[in-house]
Amino acid sequence: MDAYLLIVTLLSIVLVIIGVSWFKWHAFISLTVASLFLAVLSGLSWDKIVSAYETGVGGVLGHLVGILALGTILGKMLSESGAGLQIANYFVKVFGEKKLPWAMFFSGFIIGIPVFFEVGILILLPLVISIQKATKKNILLIALPGIAGLSVVHGLVPPHPGAIAAIGIYGADLGKVLLYSLIIALPAGIISGPLFAKFIYKRVMPKGEPSLVTVEQKDPASLPSVGISFLSILLPVVLMIIGTAAPYAGLPGQAEQILAFIGSPLVALLISCFAAYYFLGFRQGMDRDTIKRFTEECILPVGSILLIIGAGGAFKQVLIDSGVGATIGDMSQGLSLSPLLLAFMIAGLIRIATGSATVALTTAAGIVSPIIAGMPDVNLELLVIATGAGSLMFSHVNDAGFWMVKEYLGLTVEETFKTWTVLETVLSFTAFAGVLIVSMFV
Repeated sequence: MDAYLLIVTLLSIVLVIIGVSWFKWHAFISLTVASLFLAVLSGLSWDKIVSAYETGVGGVLGHLVGILALGTILGKMLSESGAGLQIANYFVKVFGEKKLPWAMFFSGFIIGIPVFFEVGILILLPLVISIQKATKKNILLIALPGIAGLSVVHGLVPPHPGAIAAIGIYGADLGKVLLYSLIIALPAGIISGPLFAKFIYKRVMPKGEPSLVTVEQKDPASLPSVGISFLSILLPVVLMIIGTAAPYAGLPGQAEQILAFIGSPLVALLISCFAAYYFLGFRQGMDRDTIKRFTEECILPVGSILLIIGAGGAFKQVLIDSGVGATIGDMSQGLSLSPLLLAFMIAGLIRIATGSATVALTTAAGIVSPIIAGMPDVNLELLVIATGAGSLMFSHVNDAGFWMVKEYLGLTVEETFKTWTVLETVLSFTAFAGVLIVSMFV
């Protein structure tokens, strides 16, 4: 039965790839067909198939729909006003073209610490496209380092939800996890970001162009100031940092709750949109009708990506409800492996099966925790990071991040596999290598 479940899962993933690439179906259709195919063949009862699909869609879109819409509006204002181009010109001037991949990596790394991966992509994207327009370089050379910076902190560094959950399950020390994760995440991110980007951009030339956010060249005199441009792009990050730090500031309960509310991604982006409407819109001479038109123009294309991400969430939920995650865990428990390697492997297999780094991290921690309960000398902090490293590997068609990178960078499915999927896998294994190296000293 276990082997049958794994074979059916593999076939359903192949069906998604064939549907998108061979039959030219929209990814939403391919993912929906694959979800129903997997649900029926895995033996999920008829009355649970549709509810699993709806639960999966609601689970992923409930968190993302507002964030995606507001982030896209903010990106549109950054691009239409020329703020993104102003920042791009500043980076080109300060760093020089040869150092831009490094500048983008550290931007992604810093922005990614307080925000979800999806939010970070929306903040970075206008900057990436503006720099690409200014330098005429392959967009992969600029985008991939920033995405690597976002991804590595999402998978390894608290306060991201997966890492926090694993810390609680294992009973690890938050401060030590934060310290070790930063030591491990930086070199892993550099290898999978700037260094990998310099390798792959010569071998993959994207056939398409980013279409959800477009940036036009403008007269430098008409652009907003550098300070206003940076304020517009960093305001949501600053608000989210304040929200994250609020519980540790020792403030009265009501004040802490208000700051946490303002710092939530949805509210922080909403505030930032209104700030952009004023600083990048009205102050740049736009009227209300123009701003409304820009908002409507950028929201319409979001419908497609929301459908894709929702269907990906449905596929993930069917994978979970059909018992694939539990099957992988049961098969792995019988192996005689070191706790660090066991956690890495189980998280990796669940990530491949379910498509969610957070689900992989928390599920693997729940599986490994009772296994290591009787083992002496297990470094719980490194175990958290090893589990997080496994949860990043081989992002593919059941991962919302795969489709976000594909759609926002204008890549084909094949190009996304060659770039994003390989990046995530390199990141996963280099982070685990870092865990093994650090384990020799602590």
